[in-house]
Amino acid sequence: MSTPNKDLDKVEVRIKWDPSDQGEAPNDLDIIAATYPADEPYGSPAYLVHFDSRAPDGTITLDRDSRTGQGLGYDEVMTLELNRLSDAYARVVVGVAIQQRDGRKTFGAIEHTGVQVREGYTTLAEDDFSAVRGATAAVVAEFVRDESGGWHFHGTVRGFDGDPEEFAAAMGGRAFGA
Repeated sequence: MSTPNKDLDKVEVRIKWDPSDQGEAPNDLDIIAATYPADEPYGSPAYLVHFDSRAPDGTITLDRDSRTGQGLGYDEVMTLELNRLSDAYARVVVGVAIQQRDGRKTFGAIEHTGVQVREGYTTLAEDDFSAVRGATAAVVAEFVRDESGGWHFHGTVRGFDGDPEEFAAAMGGRAFGA
């Protein structure tokens, strides 16, 4: 799922899934972006963007949030304006986590999951999470700034088993495979 695209400007990460069956706890997937400083790109994130937060400078925004997966098309959409991101940041990792408040759910337990990474009308990557069926979260994209300031996309789907908070803390670290 990788591509040689570089010098990215404005990227969208979109996810979709089917709602749970009637009477079951809702399927709630969330996009999480972690921004890493240039002086420590594999340390702790400088900040996270998810359903309850935003980038301090407005460069990463959650444009659509769903707690159930109901509706047509993509249920959640996050926009990353990499061209506006401060030079203080050299890496952004994007993941998808399944809320675990009503018991353990994995990607394999949720019907018709999918992720798409786009720049404009160009699809950089798509995946259906089938390779990480037993996971509760997954990294879906990594954007890295090179020495000239251009951004490069590394498409990947790496599964993680744990709650969303644990995932957010680990998703960009070397130990997780980033």
